[in-house]
Formats: sequence, C-alpha cells, structure tokens
Amino acid sequence: MAVVYRLRARLEVDEGKLERARRGLGRFLLATNVLDREGLPPQEVLRRYKDQARTVERGFRFLKDPLFFTESTFLKRPERVMALGMVMALALLVYALGEWALRRRLEGTGSSLPDQKGRPTAKPTLRWVFQLFMWVRLVELGGRWLVLNLAPHHETAVRLLGAGRYYLLE
Repeated sequence: MAVVYRLRARLEVDEGKLERARRGLGRFLLATNVLDREGLPPQEVLRRYKDQARTVERGFRFLKDPLFFTESTFLKRPERVMALGMVMALALLVYALGEWALRRRLEGTGSSLPDQKGRPTAKPTLRWVFQLFMWVRLVELGGRWLVLNLAPHHETAVRLLGAGRYYLLE
C-alpha cells in the first residue's frame, strides 16, 4: 500500500507587508555629540560616516589577505588582543596620515607618481609608494654610502614625504 500526498497551494503577495519591509531597508542609526543640526546636518553626518570606509575599513582589509597569515596569530589573553588592536589602529592612523600628507603635497606641487600601469597619478596609495621602493637599496661601497636604483619618481616621493636625508644623502 502506497501513501500519496497531493498539495495544492496559491501564492499571494501581501503588498502592505512588502511596503513595510521596503521602508525598513537601508536604515541605520547614526549618533553624534554635535547637537546643532545647522552646524552638522544629518546629510553631513552620513557623508562623514561613509567617508570612514575609505580609510579605516579599507586600511584593515589586508587582514583578509591570505599572505598576511592572520590565522597564525594566537593571542590567549583579552589584554593582548586589545593591545594588538591598539597597535594596529595606531599604525593605521600613521599610514592614513602619511597617505593624506603625500596626496596633499602632490596636489599642492602639481606633481605625480606612476601608478601600477605607469600612468601618472596624484592619488597613490601609500602601499603602492612603498612598493615603488622595493628595488631601491642603500649600500656601503669603499666607506661611502650609495643609494641604488633611485629614479626621479622616487626622489619626488622622498622629498614630499620629508625623507630626503635618508635617501638622497644630502
């Protein structure tokens, strides 16, 4: 003896529930301690919040890179986790300030650096600038210090970052 089931159904969309669900999408709370709505309108609060993604969140995306070996970091005590977080946040702050200063100086002087494709850009990432220096070497030869593989774009970056005394041996 076989048991057979038969199901008959009809699908209906509840437009009221659908509209309420749509109204709830894309909303989140932003809080600020600036109470003057004219001094800091809600649109400006939202813009500043979204601008953080360009620095803070972008700065920490390297943690997802398999070459960073995040899974090999073992910290058992909460104090050490917090300390590592503080060091990383401080390093990111220094990185963001360096990138901001370099871009500001590039714009101010009308200079540029080559991007990954060799085209000039006034908005390089600091990571790329560091990679530009991968083959620059400081060597001592016969009691004299030499900087090898230093191209004009390296000199531009060095001068704008204020590191001329380390690379240009002036």
